[in-house]
Formats: sequence, C-alpha cells, structure tokens
Amino acid sequence: MSMRSPLGRVRGLGSAREGVGHWWAQRMTSLALVPLALWFVASLVGLTGADHATARAWIATPVPASLLVLLIVATFYHGALGLQVIVEDYVHHEGAKVAALIAVNAVSLLLGLTGVVAVLTVLFGG
Repeated sequence: MSMRSPLGRVRGLGSAREGVGHWWAQRMTSLALVPLALWFVASLVGLTGADHATARAWIATPVPASLLVLLIVATFYHGALGLQVIVEDYVHHEGAKVAALIAVNAVSLLLGLTGVVAVLTVLFGG
C-alpha cells in the first residue's frame, strides 16, 4: 500500500533520497564542532594578554594549526549546510533559490579557503 497520491505516483514526486545524507552531515559537523569550539575557546583564554608574536608562534605549531584548519572547515561546511536548508525551505522562486544556493556555497567556500590559507601561511612561515 502506497502512501503517495495517484498524482504523486504519476509525476514521480517524492523523496530524492538526499535528505538523510544532508541530515547526517549536519549532525556529524555539529558533533565535531563541540570539542573543536571548546578547545578554541580554552586556547583563546590561555592566550589572553599575549602579543601578536606569541599568538602567531602558537598558530605556527602543527597541532594548533591542524585543529584550527579542522575548526574552519567544519564551521563553514556546517554553516553552508544550515543555510542551504533555510534557502530551500523559505525561498520559493526557483531562480532565486538556485542563485541563493550558489551564493551560499561560493561564499562559504571562499571564506573557508581564505581561513585555511591564512593558517597554512602562518604555519609554513609565508
């Protein structure tokens, strides 16, 4: 017994089978962000009062640089996933929806790459 209407069956409308993957990615990034954000806040508290050279030297060590890159990537990916859901739910004009989704992904990618390049530049002394 199908729960879809006859019109839905004819049109083939229904689950695109992408929702679970999106939901799972959103939950995994949020789970990863909890310890990364706690580490980052604790690190900033530890660097309170430090000068620019000290903060730069801290970022230039492998473990903090790696964790910062993970934090940046997880943050921007998680944000892009969340904004995608908002756009899909609240923008009803198809053209505007596609444009907004492209803009969200482009801005998230650009800002995330900028953050990663900044950390790697400090790490490798560029």
